[in-house]
Amino acid sequence: MAAVAIHQFAQCITCHAWSPDHSMVAFCPNNNEVHIYKLVREKWEKLHVLYKHDQIVSAIDWSLRSNKIVTASHDRNSYVWNQEGSEWVPTLVILRLNRAALCVQWSPKENKFAVGSGAKTVCICYYEEENNWWVSKLIRKKHNSSVTSVAWHPNNILIATTSTDGKCRVFSTFIKGVDARATGISSSNDAKFGEQIVQLDLSSTWTFGVKWSPSGNTLAYAGHNSMIYFVDDVGPSPSAQSVAFRDLPLRDVLFVSDRMAIGVGFDCNPMVFAADERGIWSFVRFLDERKIAPSSSKYSSQLLGSCTANRNME
Repeated sequence: MAAVAIHQFAQCITCHAWSPDHSMVAFCPNNNEVHIYKLVREKWEKLHVLYKHDQIVSAIDWSLRSNKIVTASHDRNSYVWNQEGSEWVPTLVILRLNRAALCVQWSPKENKFAVGSGAKTVCICYYEEENNWWVSKLIRKKHNSSVTSVAWHPNNILIATTSTDGKCRVFSTFIKGVDARATGISSSNDAKFGEQIVQLDLSSTWTFGVKWSPSGNTLAYAGHNSMIYFVDDVGPSPSAQSVAFRDLPLRDVLFVSDRMAIGVGFDCNPMVFAADERGIWSFVRFLDERKIAPSSSKYSSQLLGSCTANRNME
């Protein structure tokens, strides 16, 4: 599969996010800035540079409906950026962290967002209209190491996390006055904020890239041991599957449907996984065509033939 286009925005990009209509992209060029580019007549033009963070920006998410950008940084802070006219105006969010913020994601209703951190905590941030600011509540004491990724369930209440402690966990983020009671997963209806719904101990290595399927019935995440995990019936008695592969580990996962997911990682070649009629997941193919190197046996036979020919000439 050939690339549609290649553009050199910076020497290194730590994170990025697309605008809702995919006409603009926001990214961090491995510093404390966020650059926003727009595609104009087949050329990318720099429109804005967002300055507020003191250290590297580690995560960006651009909301689909409200057109807000949220950023998280190693400086332990987060900002919500609102576009007012031609300018992006920041609002500081106090996360109360003592370690770097590592990942961030808006909730489906965009009335909350979650920040995973190196402080073994997850910050659930929501907007208080009375005080006109964003506040955060922390999920503590469950993670034993850094939180590498977060993913919201479609019901806007459950959130899944992965961590370098090798676990995947699901929590309730229900906030009175902000959320209505969930539907679809009965165990979450009566759960209080921060209550753990399930802990998955499927991997003995770091875990990354947790995602929910569009229906919210399946959860997937990757392990640093070149495995991907699919979990159905998330709750007290989940049904889990592990798919191993020979290639380098995955770093992130994306569902394109309830029965198909794409994993990307250190192999630089997206991998397609699919579930059959029985719900059994397996590796299907690579998205990019792989060039097959000549086999060692063929090379050896060619080398032997060359040596024989040289001896005959002597």
